[in-house]
Amino acid sequence: MASHPKATEANSATPGHAPTNASTAADHNGGHAEPTAWGFDASGWVALAMVAVFLLMIWKRVPAAIGRALDSKIGTIRSQLDEAAQLRAEAEALRAEYEAKSAQADAEAATMLERARAEAAGIVAQAETDATALVERRTRMAEDKIAAAERAAVDSVRARAASAAAAAAESLIRDRLDDEGDRKLVDTAIGELGR
Repeated sequence: MASHPKATEANSATPGHAPTNASTAADHNGGHAEPTAWGFDASGWVALAMVAVFLLMIWKRVPAAIGRALDSKIGTIRSQLDEAAQLRAEAEALRAEYEAKSAQADAEAATMLERARAEAAGIVAQAETDATALVERRTRMAEDKIAAAERAAVDSVRARAASAAAAAAESLIRDRLDDEGDRKLVDTAIGELGR
């Protein structure tokens, strides 16, 4: 005896699963009616509630309040941006001022360094000139002392030579002349004085 295939499917349903048959499909596809109130189903009521909320928001002027709040926030942000721009301008002005002061300080330092180098070169040149003059002066003084010592030595030698010559002449005269020779010599000298 052969069994009907649909009946077998209905009887062989696994436990825990709802049997699938034509009556179950009919229940899902329109066998139960959706609940409605005053002609609106659930989605209609949701749409109606949204319209009511929007109308309430417009009636309570919520968009205007939101606009005022946004305008206030925008104004606050603008004032903060203006303040930030002012602070930035002040910071840039300070930076420019400090850069100018730094450049001026660098220029002054370079000028002072150049002046110090020029003064050092002048001091070195003056020291060289002074040293040269001192050496020349000391050389002259030494030469003058040497010349004075030479003159003194020559004078001393001359004096000694004259003294020695006078002593030798006296000795010769004493040895060679007697009283008669002295008289002749004196007479000759007196005669030459008379001329």
